[in-house]
Amino acid sequence: MSDHANMPTSTASTPANSPAAAPREHFASRLGFILISAGCAIGLGNVWRFPYITGEYGGAAFILLYLVFLVILGLPVMVMEFAVGRGSQKSGALAFDTLQPSRRWHWFSWWGFIGCMVLMMFYTTVCGWMLAYVAKMATGTFVGLDAEGVGAVFTGMLGNPAELVGWMLVVIVLGFAVCSLGLQKGVERITKVMMLALLGVMALLVVRSVTLPGAEAGLAFYLIPDFGRMFEGGLAGFGDCVYAAMGQAFFTLSLGISAMEIFGSRIGPERSLTGEALRICTLDTVVAIVAGLIIFPACFAFSVSPDQGPSLVFVTLPNVFNQMPLGQLWGALFFVFMSFAALSTIIAVFENLVTFAMEKWNLTRRAALVRIGAAVTVLSLPCALGFNVWSGITVPGIGDIQSVEDFIVSNNLLPLGSLLYVVFCVSKGGWGWENFLAEADKGQGARFPRWARGWLTFGLPALIAVIFVMGYAPKVALWLGIG
Repeated sequence: MSDHANMPTSTASTPANSPAAAPREHFASRLGFILISAGCAIGLGNVWRFPYITGEYGGAAFILLYLVFLVILGLPVMVMEFAVGRGSQKSGALAFDTLQPSRRWHWFSWWGFIGCMVLMMFYTTVCGWMLAYVAKMATGTFVGLDAEGVGAVFTGMLGNPAELVGWMLVVIVLGFAVCSLGLQKGVERITKVMMLALLGVMALLVVRSVTLPGAEAGLAFYLIPDFGRMFEGGLAGFGDCVYAAMGQAFFTLSLGISAMEIFGSRIGPERSLTGEALRICTLDTVVAIVAGLIIFPACFAFSVSPDQGPSLVFVTLPNVFNQMPLGQLWGALFFVFMSFAALSTIIAVFENLVTFAMEKWNLTRRAALVRIGAAVTVLSLPCALGFNVWSGITVPGIGDIQSVEDFIVSNNLLPLGSLLYVVFCVSKGGWGWENFLAEADKGQGARFPRWARGWLTFGLPALIAVIFVMGYAPKVALWLGIG
């Protein structure tokens, strides 16, 4: 018998006049749902991490490997989050109790809330760096500086607690101001404009980058696969490349902390969830790949190595823009693009946290905004201060406060949360396979492959387990003094 037969048709315990009992607000348009969901996925993992990790692992060959893992790993979990949201018409606060009334999964409602909150604890600070660099580029702070001078500006910014906290507060105020306007009038309307502007700025930057003298070498490095480079370090090097591609495909979509589930709860049954997830994954991947089309031709045009890690964005690229005609303009536009990518994630996750609070504690939107806003502000301070006042606080094998917070989310909450989503949607002890499949396939569009059940039951959990273990392996080895 279908688990739906045991589902309650209403939440009788919810007072009729409570905020949670009000009609659920849905997106005004399908485009809004796609752009906001993509905006949540499109973040610094795409426009910052993807280009430099591609540079480290050899360019186009790495991209092909990444795309394979995106399809077999990231896409199914995204469909599951959307299905849980649309099937329950609730945020993560109540979705699991609605779909599995035994309350066996009640505890999992907190997983996404904690994950989103920890993510914001450091993401607000890093987004503040992007806004700071827009101002620095626009006002000519980097004009005439070499790479060492640009690096000194970045180091000086990190060492200034007032500057870091100030930009962090700007990010928080902007994010919650958008959420205060509501779903359609605030989050949907503003994110749509911001995402379309992001795509427009990207197009301008790509044209500028690929037309630079000497850009052809960067395009060849990025777009022509060279599988031999994946084996330069032997089997161990290939293993590192595979793990990096698997991890990037997994982490880029911010799965496992109900960041996508909330948007599934805001849409109707007109379109199949597999088709919508495919569109969102495609848009997310296009932005990541186009970011590389901006960065690699520019790097090769000015003889800059593309495998410099995080410093590529904050130290190397400002120096590259300095050497371009109208570089101050192109540099400012680049960091506007980076800021929009980060802010789209900030707004989406803030909306998730606010909706969670509204449903969990029957709060009005205003009350939820005040409480969640205060919590995010206070909890974001350790990261901003961790680069200066509290810079001496580190964890061996992980690093400073920001690195610890990132490790908690990326290496723990995301993979384990995704594994739990898979178990919930596939197992009889959760929502169940047939219920998940029926929800995923409602409406027009691509159907979720029924034959994939075996992969989801055994293969996908095994891959997630590999990601989890490999994330800990080097740290455990360091803690034990091995290697």
